[in-house]
Amino acid sequence: MALTLAEGAKLSNDVLLEGVIETAIADSPVLQRMPFIEIVGNGLTYNRENAPATAGFYAVGDTWSEDTPTFTQVTATLKILGGDADVDHYLARTRSNVQDLEAAVVALKAKAVQQAFDDTFINGDVSGDAKSFDGIDQACAAGQTLAMGDDGGALTLTKLDELIDLVRGGKPDLLLMSRRTRRSLTALGRAAGSGVVEQDRDAFGRMVQYYDGIPVGVDDYIADDQTVGGSDDCSTIYAVQFGEGGVAGLTGPGGLTVERVGSLETKDASRIRVKWYVSLAVFNELKLAKLTGVRTAEAAAA
Repeated sequence: MALTLAEGAKLSNDVLLEGVIETAIADSPVLQRMPFIEIVGNGLTYNRENAPATAGFYAVGDTWSEDTPTFTQVTATLKILGGDADVDHYLARTRSNVQDLEAAVVALKAKAVQQAFDDTFINGDVSGDAKSFDGIDQACAAGQTLAMGDDGGALTLTKLDELIDLVRGGKPDLLLMSRRTRRSLTALGRAAGSGVVEQDRDAFGRMVQYYDGIPVGVDDYIADDQTVGGSDDCSTIYAVQFGEGGVAGLTGPGGLTVERVGSLETKDASRIRVKWYVSLAVFNELKLAKLTGVRTAEAAAA
């Protein structure tokens, strides 16, 4: 069974761990929505469907043809993500009346883990860093990629609709884009009139934009200086459908954990380790698509 980090936190009796998870998901639209499958072992081997089976009509006495879907076997290996946080004993004793120093230090480390995951979720490339995992930019199939043009172009609602239509088996669960692209989408919504881009509160009580009923997530690790053709000011929009048949996270037993290493020998401090055995799986390529070459209207008109 796959659970989001938010649901997994409800099953924890550790107040510190629950606080770490809440900190990690607070500013991450991906971690708020993506389910994680807990696996035993160091990885998961699964079959990714390449082409579906077909069927047809036959007359009486016809010879039936056999047709089966084709698959590619993919192995996703769990990677080790985390960091250590040292809590100085002197500061903890003398400043604890102002703020819970341990909670503050661990929260900052949890934030760092979340940022590292969000970055890798988009830009991860094992050919450049074998210790990480491939992100959705690498995992997105060529047939699931759209471009605004040979040299990029200004975002249009028609092109965004094309991107959404590339995701099959239902609408995407999330549209991921940069802050600059989100501003462009907002401007397009204003120009088109009410009801195109809407706002509503999410499960955390925050105002979130929706396009065609799909949440719009802002990811600071989607660059606005990508090169497409002769333009070096392009960005990318990703359409993702989450779930065990789409894009899902993989995690070791226990998920995101907090480990108390204990007092250190060389300094007056205690060490707490925030760690996560984690990876990413794309079970069906049709659940992930991207639109490249997104520029601002001003740059495209220049």
